[in-house]
Formats: sequence, C-alpha cells, structure tokens
Amino acid sequence: MLLAGDVGGTKTLLGLFAAARERPTAVDVAEFVTLDYDGLEPMIEAFLQSRRFEPRRIDAACFGVAGAVNAQVARLTNVPWRVDGAAVGKTLGFTRSRLLNDLEALAYGVNVLQPDELAILQQGVALSDGNAAVIAAGTGLGEALLLNVDGRFVPGESEGGHADFAARPPRELDLVRELTRIFGRVSVEHVLSGAGLVNLYQFTHDSFGTEPMATPHSVAPARLCSGVGAVEDASELPARISRAAMDRQCERCEEALEMFVSAYGAEAGNIALRAVATAGVYVGGGIAPKILPALESGAFLEAFRAKEPMAHLVATIPVAVILNPDAGLLGAASYAQYLSLKT
Repeated sequence: MLLAGDVGGTKTLLGLFAAARERPTAVDVAEFVTLDYDGLEPMIEAFLQSRRFEPRRIDAACFGVAGAVNAQVARLTNVPWRVDGAAVGKTLGFTRSRLLNDLEALAYGVNVLQPDELAILQQGVALSDGNAAVIAAGTGLGEALLLNVDGRFVPGESEGGHADFAARPPRELDLVRELTRIFGRVSVEHVLSGAGLVNLYQFTHDSFGTEPMATPHSVAPARLCSGVGAVEDASELPARISRAAMDRQCERCEEALEMFVSAYGAEAGNIALRAVATAGVYVGGGIAPKILPALESGAFLEAFRAKEPMAHLVATIPVAVILNPDAGLLGAASYAQYLSLKT
C-alpha cells in the first residue's frame, strides 16, 4: 500500500493508494484543515489510526508540501510548520518516504492525468521532445518545470511564485506602487493567489485596510462592497469576490478578476518561455477550476501570447486547466509508487 499527502496552506489531503501499472488507484482519501494540527506527523497518525491501518503496511510514502525542500526539510510558506522528511519516515516507521515541493508533486501527477481531467484553453501543437510547465494559484502561487530527459518528464521544483511581479499595463504599474507602499516588495504571489485576489479587490475599490490576514501577502479590506457582502471568515473573500465578478454584481469586482486573469495569463506565458514548454503548460491549483469561464473569456490567452518576439512560439504551446482537485495527491502517490519499485 502507498501513502500520499498534499499539504497546502489551507487544507491537506492524505490518501492510501494501491499500486497499478500506470496510475495508482485511490483506496481511501481524507481532507484535513492544515492548521488544526501542530505538524505533519500527528496528522498522518490521526489518519492511519482512524482507518485502523498499521504504518508497517506502507510500502512507500510521499508528501508534497507548500514550501522549498532542502535536504528533505521544508519550512512551509503559509503554515508555521517545519517538516523533516527523514524524521517523518523514522517516527512513523516507513521504509521508504520522500518529501517533495507541492508543485513538484503536482508535476508528477500531470504525467498520469486523463483527457477528461483537463480543460483545454489553447490546443496548440504538443512536441514529443519538448519540456512542460505547471503553474498553480491557490493559497499561494506555485510553479514547476517538467524537463524532457530522453522522452521522460522529470519534474523539478521552483519558488517562482516568490519572484518579483512584472507589471505590464499602466493599471498594473499603479497596482505595484500601491502594493509596494503596503508590503515593501511585490512578489507574483501578492497578485496571483487567494490573497492576491483580495489585494486586487482592495486596489480596485480603494479599500486597503491595515489588519493582517492569515497570509503575509494581504491585509483585510477596510470595507466590503454590496456585491461581496459581509463575511465572517476572511478565507471566504476570494471566492466571494470572484463570484460577485462572474455574476456581474459589482463592476470593480469585475475589474479585479479581469486583472487577476490577465496577470495569470502573463505569468503562465513567462514560465512557458523559461521552460520552453513546447509540450504544454498546465494550470493547476484551487482557483482555476472555480473561475474557468473567466479563464476562457480570452484575457488569459491574450496575455499569455503577448510575448514578442516569441509570440509565435507561445501561440503554439498547448495550455490546459487541471480539473482534478486531487492531482497533487495523485502526483505524490505516483512518486510513492516509483519509490516502492526501487531496489
């Protein structure tokens, strides 16, 4: 049996999988609120105990975590956890275990996704000898490269979401000036994430507050428009803002979502160029499926393609949204299966 985990800033998925020829089969999957636990080990223990499953029956385990992994140790970006992969394996008695960056784990999932788990934004022409890339906005922003080595994708982690945000039109330049005043430095994640959408909302509504939210990348709005309405939990804000925009309840919410979609397309085009991702760019994370109509409206691809003198290249790159919400968990399970086969 395989154990896999997708540890995010908001929620964590843990699952037991059975090995299969190409794609591991999910046997039992559970969702946890990440901050309900002090660390990964007690969460795994709670999961296995609730299933009355002995750790010694695990052939291999793999966990994707939202943070940079160095020597199998990660400090999660939006969660006050330090995860030591070797210690997790030793404490729980796993013979084979591995810690991956969450986007690296998602990249392993890309290899085994089915056509009905993807929504095509740009058909393009996939080159069999090309590289690929993954970009995923959710609680934070993650990016990963899939390098083509002898016909096989080899995923590699990246912390590109913490790189500097590249403003393009004058409206984005104004946004960067405002965010710089508040945060001192503007990363891509300050714009492309759940907190980033809240920042865009505050910019279009001129309603920047001063109280910090759970993430260091945003502050709570000083006031909310009638389209969004009152919220008890700040984590509800991104969904409420995008819904108000797509339902056309508030013009300023519409502008915020339009800016988000355009910036998302531009950054996806950036990673397409950095990876020379002629085999495809995959858009993952929790936000994309929820705003799919907005991504399909044209603004995303317009920004994705606006890459002169390389516009001709990006216009041929396939672009797809990952619809499977468990793709990161599936990727971790796929790597666990690879571990289980190693001698």
